[in-house]
Amino acid sequence: MQRRGITVLVGALIVMVLSFGVMLAPVPYVVLQPGPTWNTLGEGAEGGQVIEIDGADTADSAGELHLTTVSVQPEVSLLTALGAWLDGEEAVVPEELVYPPDQTREQVEQRNAEQFSRSQTSAEAAALSHLGYPTQVAVMGVVEGAPADGVLEAGDVITEVDGVAISEASQLQEQVAAGEAGSTLRVEYLRDGEPGSAELTTEGADDGTPRIGVEITHEFDVPFELSIQLDRIGGPSAGLMFALGIIDKLQDEDLTGGETIAGTGSIDELGQVGAIGGIPQKLVAARELGASAFLVPSANCAEALANPQPGLTLVRVDTLDDALTALADLRADREPVAC
Repeated sequence: MQRRGITVLVGALIVMVLSFGVMLAPVPYVVLQPGPTWNTLGEGAEGGQVIEIDGADTADSAGELHLTTVSVQPEVSLLTALGAWLDGEEAVVPEELVYPPDQTREQVEQRNAEQFSRSQTSAEAAALSHLGYPTQVAVMGVVEGAPADGVLEAGDVITEVDGVAISEASQLQEQVAAGEAGSTLRVEYLRDGEPGSAELTTEGADDGTPRIGVEITHEFDVPFELSIQLDRIGGPSAGLMFALGIIDKLQDEDLTGGETIAGTGSIDELGQVGAIGGIPQKLVAARELGASAFLVPSANCAEALANPQPGLTLVRVDTLDDALTALADLRADREPVAC
């Protein structure tokens, strides 16, 4: 009996050790957690203002406009994954959804950084357009081998296409797409302030749409310098809150009404708000900071409604104008458009 008891005990210890090893073994999942939030009207990680405006008076706000983020915990063990699954405020998702197998983590991080940079540029364009500042369409880059290659250069400002004045990216796109691939367009531009013109023959993109092969952005004639000093997050989802922060700083009216407002959503240069990921974790982060309302891209409303947080009003937005209207409703104690 004594020998049998020892055998059983040794067997149990071996099972425990093996089980412990299994629980600590890595699994092909990552954990999504509520990430830090940043008040776009306040200070960033390095102590300066998140939105820096030099050369213009800026308004103070009694409240806050917070962008929200999601933290990703990679290299997860089975034990960690089970704990996160039981937590309720974290999410366990397949690793490939965050780190595609055909990309390295460095490539994913680089892509996220590029999206974040573009979100800042788009936010600036959407905000300054709303505030009425004159805009120009500038060339960011030229596709190698495209019709514009060797003709247009980065920094050129496109002023006309076939006699039609160009002040927005959509106007340029419409003019280029108006004819068939192979059509000739006369493009007027400014290079270092000097006028120039060229004839470009469009080519068909993969879907047959005519193109000239330029990457473009909006430039604004403003009497100040604007920059966003926040580089520890990635992806496009801060765009909406950046745009609102810029508007709040440059106009006298306080958008917040003294409240803490959080939100998320990508934004394009025309002010269209797009869907993003990580809504459940961002709602938790907003609740933890004490926000009273959360601006939700309309495409994310179903997910937001499935993950409500106590005391947090879910506000539906499709555009920058929607967000501004919602904030006006909240200041006036009116019900905004809800998810």
